Amino acid sequence: MEIGTIRGIGTAVVFIAFLGLLLWAYSSRRKSDFDEAANLPFADEPKPSERDEQSSRSNNQ
Repeated sequence: MEIGTIRGIGTAVVFIAFLGLLLWAYSSRRKSDFDEAANLPFADEPKPSERDEQSSRSNNQ
């Protein structure tokens, strides 16, 4: 095998892996998982009702 053939096969393998990654990332089955992951930075913040109660308690004291 020549080096050009090996490089061509390598390029084809990487391209197929890239297409597989695109299909996985844009799959409609993964949408709910990605939506949940997008909200993770906000997971440790208190909910608006809890935040309002805490702020009203601190203002009354």
